[in-house]
Amino acid sequence: MRAEPQAAPYAPDPQILAVAPWLGDAVPPARFPQATLRFRNARWDKAVGLAGLPDADFTRHFSAFDPLPDNLPQPLALRYHGHQFRVYNPDLGDGRGFLYAQMRDGDGRLLDLGTKGSGRTPYSRTADGRLTLKGAVREILATEMLEALGVYTSKTFAVIETGEELVRGDEPSPTRSAVLTRLSHGHIRIGSFQRLAALGQNEHLALLVDYALQQYPGPPPPADAPDGDQPAVRLMHLAVERMADLAASYMVAGFVHGVLNTDNMNISGESFDYGPWRWLPRWEPEFTAAYFDDHGLYAFGRQPGAIRWNLRQLAIALRPLVEAEGLIAALDRFGPLYEAAMMRRFLWRLGRASQGPEADAALVASAEVEMREQGIGPDLWFHRQRGMSGEPEAMLIDEVETIWAAIAEQDDWEPLHAKVARLHALGRDLGEPPVPAGHLWPQQMESIS
Repeated sequence: MRAEPQAAPYAPDPQILAVAPWLGDAVPPARFPQATLRFRNARWDKAVGLAGLPDADFTRHFSAFDPLPDNLPQPLALRYHGHQFRVYNPDLGDGRGFLYAQMRDGDGRLLDLGTKGSGRTPYSRTADGRLTLKGAVREILATEMLEALGVYTSKTFAVIETGEELVRGDEPSPTRSAVLTRLSHGHIRIGSFQRLAALGQNEHLALLVDYALQQYPGPPPPADAPDGDQPAVRLMHLAVERMADLAASYMVAGFVHGVLNTDNMNISGESFDYGPWRWLPRWEPEFTAAYFDDHGLYAFGRQPGAIRWNLRQLAIALRPLVEAEGLIAALDRFGPLYEAAMMRRFLWRLGRASQGPEADAALVASAEVEMREQGIGPDLWFHRQRGMSGEPEAMLIDEVETIWAAIAEQDDWEPLHAKVARLHALGRDLGEPPVPAGHLWPQQMESIS
């Protein structure tokens, strides 16, 4: 049985203010013509002490974004650069979102409330800073499915329909609009470090490393790691551990993120920012999610390599602070850590205990061959192997479109609510997921100090 998120008191802790002068810009939220609450995460609002907010106050906070008590006085649009499909882009930053608040949960994690579709910022360029309601619904479905499958993911916290008509080139327009708030374990990206390195702001780069180590702590590097006492090397080891585990979790879930750019890689190793995602209809390493990924750069089977490439860019960004040897040694751990995470997560989803590294690796390899030969995806394969009754709970594109059609055509939200309920049941059936790698929660730190 999977444990539900535990209730905790509201514990504001806007740590980002220490680095905000050079990491973000205070911005005003957009003003919307209406605010209709469409989704409230009743499982996770209690984890950050906001379950007591009546729906009217909840809607006001997550549409007008009035400051929460003792929290950020004004939203912050964060600055970053990034590689987008391997092309470096210095013209990035939060273009339709901002950091709204920070607080601690019951485990002592520093969590962020960040937005999508909350209006224009200095980094919007020619965009309107808005989000379609369909995009918000898709993010609800992605995060709920990923959470059920044990992926360390951001949570869709709130969706408010905003009453504007938006024109988009990739869906029928005009279309309905929304503002989404996600709960996540930080918003510091690989691209955050890349920006500081590119601008030669080495003092700020070192301060951001210190911030990341303090707010997203983890175990020390291996005892024989070169320069393992250097903060930049310590952070690199943590990032490699976390993102090797993230890559494995995507593969075991049969999930294709679609846009694994360095600005979409969270230093905490948590998955976030869902655009053209897909789940595999069958085991196909060449399967892509984004219609604009012409060369299959972020195809399903290339995701581990893409994440490792992004980690290499982090190492390059940290190079002004430390010699290369320690960073390279950390990066070299990715392959073995990924293989170990694959087996750990595969066995969890299968509901079996380890039979040793060789037997476990052979099981994973044979499963991939079997899925490919039978033309099925992981959802059906694991469902059969576990002997579960009925049809597997999946998230294929046809069902996503059917759920959206009910909302778009009849304003019928019941299929969405029913799907979310079934995903919660799936999570309970699968049981407590593997602990995300590369973390050390404050309570654990106290126990070993």
